[in-house]
Amino acid sequence: MSRRTSIGIIGMGWVGSSVAISLLHSGTVNELLIHDARNELAEGEAMDLAHGSSFYPSALVRSSTVEEMYGTDAIVIAAGKGGTPGQTRLDLLQNNALILRELARRLRDYKGLVVIVTNPVDVLTCVFTRASGLAPERVIGTGTMLDTARLRQILGRELNLDPRSIHAQVVGEHGDSEVILWSTATVGGMPLRRWPGWHAEREAAVAQEVRTAAYEIIRRKGATNHAIGLVTSALLRWMVRGERRVLTVSRLQSGAMGLQNVALSLPTILSMDGATQVLEPELDEDERMQLEHSASVLRKAAESFSS
Repeated sequence: MSRRTSIGIIGMGWVGSSVAISLLHSGTVNELLIHDARNELAEGEAMDLAHGSSFYPSALVRSSTVEEMYGTDAIVIAAGKGGTPGQTRLDLLQNNALILRELARRLRDYKGLVVIVTNPVDVLTCVFTRASGLAPERVIGTGTMLDTARLRQILGRELNLDPRSIHAQVVGEHGDSEVILWSTATVGGMPLRRWPGWHAEREAAVAQEVRTAAYEIIRRKGATNHAIGLVTSALLRWMVRGERRVLTVSRLQSGAMGLQNVALSLPTILSMDGATQVLEPELDEDERMQLEHSASVLRKAAESFSS
């Protein structure tokens, strides 16, 4: 890297620790600061990660306070309660929103980028943006990046192709009202719906598998952490390097697709300045209705907390 990069992580549970090891392995950071409400946990994680320094690109790892992260390029927020079997992401709202609102108040003067990972990520991206006063493009939720990755993995399995050869997106809520853009999904430039052997009747089963993936993992092992760790690491790497990638991330919307005052995922250009340009994908009539429904679900959830 041509410049030194410093990143902070707040919350060192399952997800925070996976984000940390993914960042270190990728070589994205020169300095990694970690914080948890349980100070000894953060210290222990920092020690454990530092002991592996012979096996990843050189980086300093240490525990820190939130205030010591003011000089970092980006802060990842993974603090809060994770889901349990039978819970939806929106079920986590009240407790985690209080945590995120307090962190937002402590980070009002922060100059870097903030990446929200804690669920429900869309509502919490909205809560944090409003409480911190930071510009919407500087508060980025991981949103449907993971859902999009799951979709591509499942389609790759079904078509016997590398997921990176499949171009399909999930937008809207990172949750039960998410929207798969089947109408614009392509494989090697060919519309998925024209791919030999693919039938549109299979879309419902694939959508259900994508939508319930986290619940199935939580039922088996108690949490999802590795894939979101990789997602968050990649998001940060591409932003701090200024690669201007188009990713399905969540941010407080201000007009794209006619949406206002709601945080949800749409294809967005990411750079060192954050989620700077939201794109408007082509949607068929059904997809547009589903996106409007997703926005309505998220607005109601945000209002339930603010009230």
